[in-house]
Amino acid sequence: MTSHTGGIAVAPHHLAAESARDIMREGGNAIEAMIAAAATIAVVYPHMNALGGDGFWLIAEPGEAPRAIDACGASAALASRAWYADQDVRERIPNRGPLAALTVAGTVSGWQLALQAAAEAGGRLPLSRLLRDAEHHARHGVRVTENLARSLRVKEPEVGPQPGFALNFMPDGELPAAGSTLYQLRLADTLAQLAREGLSDFYTGELARRMASALERAGSPLRLSDFAAHRAQWRTPLVLEHSLGRIYNMPPPTQGLLSLLILGQLDRLDLKGLHGQSVDYIHSVVEATRQAFRIRDRYLTDPARMRVDAQSLLSPECLDTLADGIDPERAGGRVNTAPGDTVWLGVVDGEGRAVSFIQSIYHEFGSGVVAGDTGVLWQNRGVSFSLQAGALNALDPCRKPFHTLNPPMAQLKDGRTVVYGSMGGDGQPQFQATVFTRHLVFGDSVQDAVSAPRWLLGRTWGSASETLKLESRFAPEVFEQLTARGHVIESLSDFDDSAGHAGLIVRYPDGRVEGAADPRSDGAAVGTD
Repeated sequence: MTSHTGGIAVAPHHLAAESARDIMREGGNAIEAMIAAAATIAVVYPHMNALGGDGFWLIAEPGEAPRAIDACGASAALASRAWYADQDVRERIPNRGPLAALTVAGTVSGWQLALQAAAEAGGRLPLSRLLRDAEHHARHGVRVTENLARSLRVKEPEVGPQPGFALNFMPDGELPAAGSTLYQLRLADTLAQLAREGLSDFYTGELARRMASALERAGSPLRLSDFAAHRAQWRTPLVLEHSLGRIYNMPPPTQGLLSLLILGQLDRLDLKGLHGQSVDYIHSVVEATRQAFRIRDRYLTDPARMRVDAQSLLSPECLDTLADGIDPERAGGRVNTAPGDTVWLGVVDGEGRAVSFIQSIYHEFGSGVVAGDTGVLWQNRGVSFSLQAGALNALDPCRKPFHTLNPPMAQLKDGRTVVYGSMGGDGQPQFQATVFTRHLVFGDSVQDAVSAPRWLLGRTWGSASETLKLESRFAPEVFEQLTARGHVIESLSDFDDSAGHAGLIVRYPDGRVEGAADPRSDGAAVGTD
């Protein structure tokens, strides 16, 4: 745990947190710091995120409610069910390869919109400074973490054969070992070009033309016109009226609603006398999660196609009904979940400006396709579309995909601002609820709330099981009693990636800040003082 009186940054790789810290030390604000951290994390954690992915922001000026940036790319204009049928794909979109690279990468447009917000907040650092660390790490190399090396070993059969992947991540024909140095010279050149030409070059400039041409040659449905049509958008966050204050998260197409639904139900249950590793508490969160998943599967889709107002699902009446549906003694029925890889980062500056940010390429290494000579690894977020007519998230041209990504933030009645989050696909809202309640309801320290053993209801990478998976640090009686309540249990390792890479920042009314990074990651919480 890190405690300071100035600014603070938390990220799942220490170099990204340090990039944010250094920007704030040079007079930059939290938004500028997050742009720098987002660029750096895309270089040093390429299995989790990239410039070829999507991103979402919550940004709160001191004393104001947060605003949201939706930097989600839509499906290509060519990406129809008929087009996929012409490629002899009729059942489901493949997880890897050019056919999985069907949505525009939106995250750089989010950086661009955030840069404008940073300037409005008094930011003055040039884009070249904000991208400098990322370019340096790409050009001069970064140490391969065990996490990255393990992901490469496991996923190489799927992503290794994809266009450009081996050239960029296995330049000698061998998988890089933990502790070796990974150089990404093509990506370094791309970052230098963006610093020189501006972030719009990613969508309407020479860089866009090169990426679109390379993706088309590889067999993706994306075209230059799709890049040019893309825009990041300001959105109004969803808000939960909680007994402790207001909790915010992203609206559709993300599942920010789920995180708020879980916390809203827990706020209605009797958690007094429980603690963060008790059976009753775990059962309550798991069952609240099941309820939230059912709401998601019924309603959540592209915001242009939502049949209900997502905010209305957070009404007291709706939350009361969901909480009343939880059986305190028995596990509910099966739910459908999806794994995913992501990075969550948080920054709060010395003025109290707060940013919660998440960036992703969906599965580890996304589609596996690198866009030509640019070094930009492309996401596979579009595989969340269904090829079945009438499905809630059926594929259509120019449609936003459903997103597991969601960056939360809370503004409490006692004046504290809480910035928190996690990676982990459908685990994200579960991990968020755990971190939030352990610290703010049960009083665990910031670090203990993040480090303590967690669980995942649903699938993890390479597994089709929808079981309840618990880290093995839980007491044996926890496994036994949850099994007795009807949960189908599996055991994870002590500190398992499947339980997410979480982070937490708390800013107090007197300006003190505390932050914690997850020991499951390669991250850090670093302050400016």
